[in-house]
Amino acid sequence: MRSIWNGAISFGLVSIPIKLVNATESHSISFRQIHTEDGGRIRYRKVCELEEREVSSAEIGKGYEDADGTIIPITDEDLSHLPLPTAKTIEIVAFVPAERIDPLQMDAAYYLQAGGAPAAKPYTLLREALKRSHKVAIAKYALRGRERLGMLRVVGDAIAMHGLLWPDEVRAPEGVAPDTSVTVRDKELDLADALMDTLGEVDLDDLHDEYREAVEEVVAAKAAGETPREAPSAPSSGKVLDLMAALEKSVRAAKESRGEEPEPAADSDSEADSESGPASGRAKVSRLPQRKSARSAPKQTGGKKSTSTAKKTAAAPRKSTQAAKKSTAAKSATAAKSTSSAKSTTKKTAAKKTTATATATPTAKKTPAKKTAARKRTA
Repeated sequence: MRSIWNGAISFGLVSIPIKLVNATESHSISFRQIHTEDGGRIRYRKVCELEEREVSSAEIGKGYEDADGTIIPITDEDLSHLPLPTAKTIEIVAFVPAERIDPLQMDAAYYLQAGGAPAAKPYTLLREALKRSHKVAIAKYALRGRERLGMLRVVGDAIAMHGLLWPDEVRAPEGVAPDTSVTVRDKELDLADALMDTLGEVDLDDLHDEYREAVEEVVAAKAAGETPREAPSAPSSGKVLDLMAALEKSVRAAKESRGEEPEPAADSDSEADSESGPASGRAKVSRLPQRKSARSAPKQTGGKKSTSTAKKTAAAPRKSTQAAKKSTAAKSATAAKSTSSAKSTTKKTAAKKTTATATATPTAKKTPAKKTAARKRTA
């Protein structure tokens, strides 16, 4: 890696010689502009608009355009006299927790390479101090003619620096969020959490630029005189009419892509309702299985009737309900008859007992009378 800047880290009274090395690189495929008729290159030439001639780089300087269009020339000598203490120094000004840094401020990344043997000891000291404190260093430095803000952190055994935008360079998110009142239900949040859990985590090393690979295949095919293969068309997402249905389908698709067995889909009625209804979020996602009724149909006395009733129940739920009502009524009538017969039997039994008692009572009265007559005769 080639250094793009040489200087030192100012860490209190400690100075660490370092070299600035790009930590990232672009793999984007760049194209040249050509004339479509003959393939000739289209180039940009630097022409002076006053003299109408092309000028070389040595003749080009800097100028600031004022509000009225006036150009004010600025030379390198003018800029060299500016008070810029960070011209060759990365000056650490504070140490803060990493979560204090807004990712919106992060810009280009660099590695800080130790500048020779004298820098090994203080470089290692700063690295280990950052590790133990679990903090990052906030620094100011100058690069490419301007002062910048940076963040130093440990990456492996090296110190990396992220260029940061100044706080006033980050725009406030005014007018970005929806200005309409929206209510998110707990059921929708539960489905969103399920989708997040199903997608899970990913190893960033497994991700790659598929578009760049496709462009490379096209370039290779055309260079070989072949026709580039057509990429499969992306499926159309369509309009999302129901947020709940969309979340459920997303969870199901994510589980299928991970090889997991998805949950049973909602029936056609609920899907039809969700697709035809407005985006109110009230459509059912899936229906719960119907519970069996606690009241079961009474058994029929006759075998043939019960068999025919069972067939009618399997064929038509309404008929089975009517049969159940009829059988219930029949059972109630039977119970009523049995109750009345039992009452009549009880009455007859009571009547017989009463008659028997009545018959036995006169006999008992006659017996003492006969004994009295016999005694008189004897006397």
